[in-house]
Parts: sequence; C-alpha cells; structure tokens
Amino acid sequence: MTNQETPSSMQDNTLSPDDAIAPEAAAAAAPTAESKLAELEARHAEVSDAYLRAKAEGENIRRRSEEEISKARKYAVESFADSLLPVRDSLEAALAQPNAAPEQMLEGVHATLRQLSAALERNKVLEINPPTGTKFDPHQHQAISVVPAAQEANTVVAVLQKGYLIADRVLRPALVTVAGAQS
Repeated sequence: MTNQETPSSMQDNTLSPDDAIAPEAAAAAAPTAESKLAELEARHAEVSDAYLRAKAEGENIRRRSEEEISKARKYAVESFADSLLPVRDSLEAALAQPNAAPEQMLEGVHATLRQLSAALERNKVLEINPPTGTKFDPHQHQAISVVPAAQEANTVVAVLQKGYLIADRVLRPALVTVAGAQS
C-alpha cells in the first residue's frame, strides 16, 4: 500500500449478505418447467383455434363460390331470354291477325326483325357480314366455294349466310364464296 492509499479508499471486493441472491429467489425468478409447459399449451390452443377457424372460413368461401357459380350457370341466359320475349310477343301478335294485308305483315316482320337485332346487340351477339372484296378470314368465314371473279384472289365474292360473334368468339362463321386465283 502506498502512503496515498487509505484503508477507506481501498475498495472491498467482498459481497455483503444483502448483495447475494438467495437460491430460492433465483429459482422463483427463473421459469419452471411446469409454467413453461402451461404457457406453451396455451399458445398451442390459440394457434389450433385460429387454424380451425381459418379452415372453416376457407370451406365456407369455397362452398359459397360453388353456389354462386352454379347459380350463374343456371341463370346465365336470363338476360338474353328477357330480351327475346318482346320478339316472341310480336310474332304471336302477327299470328293472331290472320286477315292482315301483306303490307301490314311485311311491316310487322321488319319491326320484329329490328327488335331481334336490338336484342342480339344488347347481348353482344354481332353479325359477321363481310362486304364484297373483303379478304377471306378463315377464323370468321367458311368458304363454300371458290369461283372465278374479276377481283383479287382470296377475297369474298358473296355472303350466302351471315355469321355471328358472341363477344369475341365465333358463334357461327359466315358462309361465303371466295374469288379464285386467275390464270
């Protein structure tokens, strides 16, 4: 010890009895195996419950989706049928007039055809009626015959029967005659 060091300035490295942790207190502070197990079992129960609820919800969504698809298929033509009912009414009204003059019948047929065309357009059923000279399109046209013509080869000469598209899908191709290659 040097002269400058005093016994009071020396630090005591020993612990007092109050500083020491009793073994019982240390055991109480550390989680026991039983408490840890109880905590894990509670967590497992929570996770299991959440899993079962999520699984049930998934099944409910799947079942509701299947019901909605079934109803959509069952009633898919409802709008289309509803648009065609006035056409049927007009045809029945025409048949109820057996003594109508030919001019009246022709006028009624034209009016009914307009109703039918409007109903088809509302339901996205569009005509394929290519004008003469249009390039032959095998995706929308069906060639019935190839005829010699004074126009470019592989072009429509005449439409024998109109075709129809529903949305962008061919419902029925247009039946056409096509110009053949000139020799």
